[in-house]
Amino acid sequence: MEKLPEKRRRKAVLDWLSSFAFVLPVVIGIAVFTIVPMVSSLLYSFTRTLTTVKDMGPWVWLENYRLIFGVYWKQIGESLGVTFLFTVISLPLNLVLSFALALFLAKDIRGIRAFRVIYYLPVMLPAVVSGILWSSLASGSDTSAFNVILTHLHLPAFSFYDSGDTALFTFILLGLFNIGGSMILWIAQIKAIPVSMFEVADLEGANAFVRLVRIILPLCTPMIFYNLITGIINSLQVFNGVVTLNIEPEGKEALGFIVVQIYDFYNSTDLSMACALSWILFLIIAIISALTFKLNRWVYYGEEV
Repeated sequence: MEKLPEKRRRKAVLDWLSSFAFVLPVVIGIAVFTIVPMVSSLLYSFTRTLTTVKDMGPWVWLENYRLIFGVYWKQIGESLGVTFLFTVISLPLNLVLSFALALFLAKDIRGIRAFRVIYYLPVMLPAVVSGILWSSLASGSDTSAFNVILTHLHLPAFSFYDSGDTALFTFILLGLFNIGGSMILWIAQIKAIPVSMFEVADLEGANAFVRLVRIILPLCTPMIFYNLITGIINSLQVFNGVVTLNIEPEGKEALGFIVVQIYDFYNSTDLSMACALSWILFLIIAIISALTFKLNRWVYYGEEV
């Protein structure tokens, strides 16, 4: 009888060690590829480092941040303006259109799964392939695929990515091809709604609009909140879709998002400025996310026990 607690103790230790062994690779990955780079970038933001991470420059403390809000503020302010404009326009469009698409594709219709796969396929394209593809299809030349289609429809050619006036509009419009990622999440949330609620609504004579407003939307608010938070973070950090575009300089300049500015600082061997601007962006995202969490009383998580 006295040996039983000892066996249980050994089993508990073995269970803990086996669990820790499975978690350890993730912990190491987060420490090496997230925590260490973040701390390093914070330190570099207080230095004057112009070359590589191996050659840390002298400490200048807040000088880089003073330059950002002083000498470089015009170009950085314009980048922030473009980034916020893109977020304000693209985020609601993505939320509404992906939700509307999910409402249709969540139905149990024969062959509907094929449409789900088709709408999700663009999400699987690598950023490099996607950038080359869209810059080729949507260039301002008369021989580009989209302009050839417009010509056959007896419509004038469009400048698309090649003009600063239309580059942002084109980027937002073509970005809607990636709503398949949010669509899958919406479908999962809609499918999780109990069927009994729709049956009761049918017995009460509720039409489609009433079911949408009184049942689907309230029970989908957790997913709305999740897509809102992730959408804000992703929109403020948009980069891959721009840097891989092979377009005219005027179009690239119109797509000078804040992360593109960070990359330009790094590419011009000004590592410390890139790190300082990265931390300013981090604070902006943190503040907006905190405010969004603070105002999430409209989210329905189920009845409190």
